[in-house]
Amino acid sequence: MQKTPLITAKDVDVFYGTKQALDKITLDIPEHKVTSLIGPSGCGKTTFLRCINRMNDLVDICRVEGQIEIAGQDIYAPEVDVVALRAHVGMVFQKPNPFPKSIFDNVAYGPKIHGLVSTKSDMEEVVEWSLRKAGLWEEVKDRLNETGTGLSGGQQQRLCIARAIAVKPKVILMDEPCSALDPIATAIIEELIDELRKKFTIIIVTHSMQQAARVSQRTAFFHMGNLVESGATKTIFTSPQDERTQNYITGRIG
Repeated sequence: MQKTPLITAKDVDVFYGTKQALDKITLDIPEHKVTSLIGPSGCGKTTFLRCINRMNDLVDICRVEGQIEIAGQDIYAPEVDVVALRAHVGMVFQKPNPFPKSIFDNVAYGPKIHGLVSTKSDMEEVVEWSLRKAGLWEEVKDRLNETGTGLSGGQQQRLCIARAIAVKPKVILMDEPCSALDPIATAIIEELIDELRKKFTIIIVTHSMQQAARVSQRTAFFHMGNLVESGATKTIFTSPQDERTQNYITGRIG
């Protein structure tokens, strides 16, 4: 029996002024799986990702049409509280962007502003849980008061992941989370993604097809603002239905 997808996008169009960036995107995202969005630069992957936590709302000339539901709720409905939505949908960006605060305060920030914890000891528990989940606790437990910006690039990115999961979101969006990292840090983050999907639903934009093949169970291929095809990662990489997917995977277009 097919499980109901956690996220459903239906006929999503995105315009920047008069330029159309996405054309009628319809895609289901299953729960507790990693879905990777692949495709050439400028094909709409990140634009689609940013629709899921309404980051495009911050761009004046951007207009989103169509429907996106998370757990059955239309996230573009007028009554939706965007701040609350972004607590349910965490985001990890391409470049690690820790706040210029202590490691502890970076992780505690979300739970604090959303009023999720009431006591200091609860907060300490949340911070430890998040850093453990992000595979960073052992490296930083004795320096929680030091600034997060003093960590290495890979550690900073894991701190950003800890910050994203501290509010216990349903979904984590990752926009090329390893593109600024070296191969060792990338391997650590990839392992972490595999671990995190037990608790969270993850959508990752990646330029690296090897990475998509390694970390995701589902893959969606975008090309020139269109969703060409989506399906099980293995199927997309070994027997794609569309010639454009085949050409992209074999390096003929990119």
